[in-house]
Amino acid sequence: MNQVLVLNSGSSSIKYQLLDMADRSRLAVGIVERIGEPGGSASDHAAAMQVVLGELAGTLDRSALAAVGHRVVHGGDRFRGPTLITDEVCAAIKELIPLAPLHNPANLMLIEVARKTLPDTPQVAVFDTAFHQTLPAAAHTYAVPAAWREDLGVRRYGFHGTSHQYVSRRAAALLGRRPEEVNMIVLHLGNGASACAVREGRSVDTSMGMTPLEGLIMGTRSGDLDPAVCAYIARRTGRGAEEIDLTLNKSSGLLALGGSNDLRDVEAAAAKGDANAQLALDAYCYRIRKYIGSYLAALGRVDAVVFTAGVGENSATVRAGAVAGLEHLGISISAKRNTADSKEERYISPYWAETAVLVVPTDEEIEIAGQALALVGGEPAAHTSP
Repeated sequence: MNQVLVLNSGSSSIKYQLLDMADRSRLAVGIVERIGEPGGSASDHAAAMQVVLGELAGTLDRSALAAVGHRVVHGGDRFRGPTLITDEVCAAIKELIPLAPLHNPANLMLIEVARKTLPDTPQVAVFDTAFHQTLPAAAHTYAVPAAWREDLGVRRYGFHGTSHQYVSRRAAALLGRRPEEVNMIVLHLGNGASACAVREGRSVDTSMGMTPLEGLIMGTRSGDLDPAVCAYIARRTGRGAEEIDLTLNKSSGLLALGGSNDLRDVEAAAAKGDANAQLALDAYCYRIRKYIGSYLAALGRVDAVVFTAGVGENSATVRAGAVAGLEHLGISISAKRNTADSKEERYISPYWAETAVLVVPTDEEIEIAGQALALVGGEPAAHTSP
């Protein structure tokens, strides 16, 4: 049995892929949206799961289904790799809801539905945070009171772990080396964005923190911010913590600076002379460049800088802006390679460059499926679990 059903649940949607890991092919891809909303196709996640199974009716062979792989956003410091789902694991995910109140409830809801719907199929949780559990204490510790750290779990956790893990392994292969032989900086640039310092196949620092708000400028998230700004805004405007938090997550970032959370819109507006859009683009690239510099210092030796995800894979402008001025550090790109129309894994640095600059398309579903299959004893999947 080599088939894995990968499920990714949001509060009002279920994305799914059915993969045959024997040849890494996608047998079915789909999404059920507007769950519980007027005009939606499902009243709740249980009904939505039935919609998924209905859409898979002609494709899914339950006798060939080795596992169901669930993306779970937050595993706290408890989960260091893919985990077979049990009642105890579900209880732990529930306990972690305060750390990811927008994501873990939906993830858990679908897990419970899937366990009832496919009771004879092993269910596996793959956590966004697991790859970053190798961060050393100096990198994940915030300088806050011990009670916050020890009783409330305040620390850096990091996210996009499945993407960083997949991409760092693929980048090593592109370099013709084993992950354990390579140091690299992976830049996952999408509507959500994060940087990761990877030493010898293991995450040693990452830009997102206790939540996905910290770090790079994103589509609607502010990224790094003086924490005193929140208290200042509260005093000046009377806004509460929840409203300020919502603004920083949903109404900031590129949207606040350039008028759109879609980098393509910002680039187009900047090309037409829009000063706000140009500022947004400049700030976006500058923040990435700062993280590249800090991770160069953290790693000491960097064999590759790797761009991935929607923006990283498709925006030649951002890639060029992110490494501009780093030539003296051995990081540069070839304009011809950078602007080439390609969706493949590739070099965009010149052949003589000291540090490789790569574009590697991410594939989180393949990573989740591979980890799930390996855990339940299917065909071995090439992955590294801390």
